[in-house]
Amino acid sequence: MDLERLPSGKFDTNFLVCALASVAMNILRLIGQNALIGKDAPLRHAAKRRRMKTVMQEIMFKAGRMIKHAGRWVLGLGANDSAYTVFERLYTQLTPQRKTSTA
Repeated sequence: MDLERLPSGKFDTNFLVCALASVAMNILRLIGQNALIGKDAPLRHAAKRRRMKTVMQEIMFKAGRMIKHAGRWVLGLGANDSAYTVFERLYTQLTPQRKTSTA
């Protein structure tokens, strides 16, 4: 997380940076537990937990592009991306479902 040295000499700023880093670390751990442990996990071997570096390499650092199509933004991933099914499953879990009106 690149926090070997804190960015400021002020305690309040360093406290805020550490708090945000802990939130980011917990989110990465949650993603690692939900996404990289399963039948569709794109990893080399089975494990009960993943290091943060592995989670970032397998899920976060994906080549993709933002495509605007039909007035909506779509994330375009590679056609042969082995982590697409995991990414899609995680995205549907974390995205709040929209209510559809029947009027």
